[in-house]
Amino acid sequence: MPLFALDNEIIFPPVHLAEPDGLLAMGGDLSPERLLLAYRSGIFPWYEGDHILWWCPDPRFVLFPDALKISKNIKPLLNRNEFAFTINKAFAKVIHHCKKIKRPGQEGTWITDEVEKAYIKMHELGYAHSAEVWKDGDLAGGLYGIRLGKVFFGESMFSKQSNASRYAFIKYVQQLKEEGIQLIDCQVYTEYLESMGATMILRKDFIRLLHEWIPS
Repeated sequence: MPLFALDNEIIFPPVHLAEPDGLLAMGGDLSPERLLLAYRSGIFPWYEGDHILWWCPDPRFVLFPDALKISKNIKPLLNRNEFAFTINKAFAKVIHHCKKIKRPGQEGTWITDEVEKAYIKMHELGYAHSAEVWKDGDLAGGLYGIRLGKVFFGESMFSKQSNASRYAFIKYVQQLKEEGIQLIDCQVYTEYLESMGATMILRKDFIRLLHEWIPS
């Protein structure tokens, strides 16, 4: 399959033309208009070097809120409210920590300065949201992503204390479920999210669900 080069026009090629690894296009920008079209289309950006790459993997890794799994070691933390949980109280801090946190086996980060600015703008516009957990007044962990209709597209999470990101994720999924969210996009497979109930579905089914749960 060809790799499509994007220009100033806000448009993406059909997702079924993506490479086997999900790579669909490169270039363009991170304007709110392009990002909104991308997410509505099942596409997400991921930087490699200085290049914006756009992806739509098949299969797609997702979590249905009803399938959330809570491990035995997390339940006591939840029962005693080990962390204080908030939503959208520190978006800029969350994405900055996601950018700076060291991750085993990963060199650098895809969250460039441009990405950080773009998603803060999306937050200001009401599309990007964060969930935070705090310990003794300090930010201990959190996550952020894009919310459209009944779908939440998870982007990144971080933890400065043991189990903080898992705690934040579980609490936020429970909150999203109460608010009517039907699908959480986890993008690509991780053992970490699989342990909390995420699963693979076919890309065509993912796209169908987006059409069903995101207003046109």
